[in-house]
Amino acid sequence: MNEITPASIGLSREDLPNSYIGRSVPRPNAPKLVQGRATYTDDVVLPRMVHAAFLRSPHAHARIGAIDTSAAEAVPGVIRVFTGADLAKVCDPWVATLDHLKGMKSAPQHPLPLTRATWQGEPIVAVVAETRAAAEDGVAALRIEFEPLPAQTDMETALAPGAVVIHPELGDNLVFTRTAETGDVAGAFAAAHKVVEAGFVTGRHTGVTLEPRSIIADYNRADGTLTVHHSTQAPHMMQGVFAKHLRMEEGDVRVICKDVGGSFGIKVHVYPDEVAVAAMARILGRPVKFIADRFEAFASDIHARDHRIKARLAVDTEGKVLAFDVDDLTGIGPYSVYPRTSAIEGNQVVNLCGGPYDFKNYRCTTTVVLQNKAPTCQYRAVGHPIATAVTEGLMDLAAEALGMDPIEIRRRNLIRDDAYPYTSPPGMRFEGLSHHASLEKLLEMVPVAKIRADQEEARKRGVYRGLGFAAFIELTNPSPFMYGIGGARISAQDGCTVRMDPDGSIVASSGVTEQGQGTEAILAQIVAHGVGVPVSRVKIITGDTQTTPYGGGTWACRGAGIGGEAALQSAIALKQQILEVAGAMLQAAPESLDISMGHVTDKATGAERMTLHELGRIVYFRGDTLPKDLQRELVQTRHFITKEYPFAFTNGIQASWVEVDPMTGMVKLLEHWCVEDCGRVVNPMLVDEQVRGGIVQGIGGALYEHCVYDSEGNLLTTTLADYLVPMSAEMPEMHVGHVETPTRESLLGAKGAGEAGTAGAPGAIMNAINDALRPLNARVHEQPFTPERILRALGAIA
Repeated sequence: MNEITPASIGLSREDLPNSYIGRSVPRPNAPKLVQGRATYTDDVVLPRMVHAAFLRSPHAHARIGAIDTSAAEAVPGVIRVFTGADLAKVCDPWVATLDHLKGMKSAPQHPLPLTRATWQGEPIVAVVAETRAAAEDGVAALRIEFEPLPAQTDMETALAPGAVVIHPELGDNLVFTRTAETGDVAGAFAAAHKVVEAGFVTGRHTGVTLEPRSIIADYNRADGTLTVHHSTQAPHMMQGVFAKHLRMEEGDVRVICKDVGGSFGIKVHVYPDEVAVAAMARILGRPVKFIADRFEAFASDIHARDHRIKARLAVDTEGKVLAFDVDDLTGIGPYSVYPRTSAIEGNQVVNLCGGPYDFKNYRCTTTVVLQNKAPTCQYRAVGHPIATAVTEGLMDLAAEALGMDPIEIRRRNLIRDDAYPYTSPPGMRFEGLSHHASLEKLLEMVPVAKIRADQEEARKRGVYRGLGFAAFIELTNPSPFMYGIGGARISAQDGCTVRMDPDGSIVASSGVTEQGQGTEAILAQIVAHGVGVPVSRVKIITGDTQTTPYGGGTWACRGAGIGGEAALQSAIALKQQILEVAGAMLQAAPESLDISMGHVTDKATGAERMTLHELGRIVYFRGDTLPKDLQRELVQTRHFITKEYPFAFTNGIQASWVEVDPMTGMVKLLEHWCVEDCGRVVNPMLVDEQVRGGIVQGIGGALYEHCVYDSEGNLLTTTLADYLVPMSAEMPEMHVGHVETPTRESLLGAKGAGEAGTAGAPGAIMNAINDALRPLNARVHEQPFTPERILRALGAIA
């Protein structure tokens, strides 16, 4: 890769040191990734390492009887077989509840269950062997007596009299419920000119990361330490989890995550098979590796989005929104997932419904119930695409009922851009959003008149095309109000340590992590900007609890906003320290100096005074030439946490242009647009790709991805032949635009951008499909919008 200079990125020296913020600087780790030189967990090979495989429950619900391990133990290479009782001796169970979700309950969960299997795919018994093949042979030789039990799979009947109670000690299958009301909802609906309502369904889907869940746990009996190589988003969180439940000191556990091949939220949770690996390593005193295969991924990675929502919207004669009324029901599997809990998604849905709009009256209920299916939990854009589809689906229904243009009804109701700070009826506090500016930007990009003319002409030929819009808000930069107040040990702050080495290069260690989204690139840009060096002279270190500052990792779009701000503040502090030292060397006032592209310069003239390389040589090797009382530590650490707002909300709007074939029910994506406002854009190229990637994931949920179970709780989609993910051939042309409203909570002003695409795409596609179907008097609100569901809506099939 060529060295980046001011000239190479089209800048004059006068632009420095601000040159890297807002520039599409290439990712420093890209060559490594594309050349296959990355180090994923499966690439790590340790001395004396053994492999684990799991026998997983073939039943959705079953009592575990006798376990005969003799044949498995006789398989060549098998070292030991572990049951739930074996691991319970060294590992304490966990219960995933949050104190601020009043009344929430869940059952204790062990690494391997003691008496009952509660979903198909649950790990039941583990076999450890010299090779993975031998471990799998051992699993095949196990003999377990299962007594199948009735399964509760339908969330609609989970609380009905006579329902199977999955954990009898809990009394029923209710995990959490919350009802909230603001204003006079009944009065608003009674006085409304029009009331529209619909039932929305969002299908279960999962992350499908390129690199599956992976872990190697290595317990050292000599010093009592546990080192875990882990494909995770939150190494410090997992350090605490392993320490707590394996009864160890936190300082005796080290979690390392080098390269991670995608996460999308599924790698920020505690999985029983991964805790089992750590427990087995502690018992054996040997490194134990487990790499989930694709079948195991579908059956045991967290699922998400399993919701049924009934919602109403009231408007007056001018199309002004008077009230929303939302009733959400979600099924989460047999356990709330530790430590974030599976109640957050439903809570988020009702917090975000109606989010872009200015209205007074709101009533919501969310009900979270247990099922005998794989556990669900947080996944990219938690609750956002559900809330957006509900809100935007109702807005289109209201526009249709009023005979109003869907753009006009949005323009009349979006929160004004000068209305901030603003608190929404669900209680969300917005610092500063740009709904109207984003809408206007979108309309500059979308040729609406041309599309409507094309739509009209196409209908005459029996071709049905539709244009749909979806405005959205996105929750980023979460504070302790998301998990900390509930008692979960999930850090909302993050730190960065920046040091200058003797050759003038910069090393920055950050608590946030890289999973392929470009965190390392933006951190390098920010540090280069803060210190005043070429970005090629900055090395970023992440993903090691022993060498990086404590932090929360990367989730909920906090990498740039939280980790980036810590990096900027530490870089600026280092620059100030360097200038103190340079001032002593050059006999100049530090404030008269600057650093530009690795040189100490005269601030007034820009004249180069010395290189950082020379400064480093003197500090590290000829300290005898410096004043004795000079503070010469060329390393600084800063931590950052948001303080004024619980979250930094972003906003945006999307539009989708589709064609629906009424004969086959197939949907063809023609074009897609997204305008989002993530505050300060650090790297436009990376933000655009984040948005495009998010749109693709939203398209997956809208049209293809679905974890399908039968009525007995058997998972039917266990391979990539059954579970469809969007492919490049199906993708439309995507256009991305930006409005920038920096957060005032930080110097950098960055919010998150990773979930914007996913938040809005399903709603925009749903409205586009329904716009196409409108002449045929058909409508769909159940995702994914499969050909079967569209044909059923058209009455073509029963």
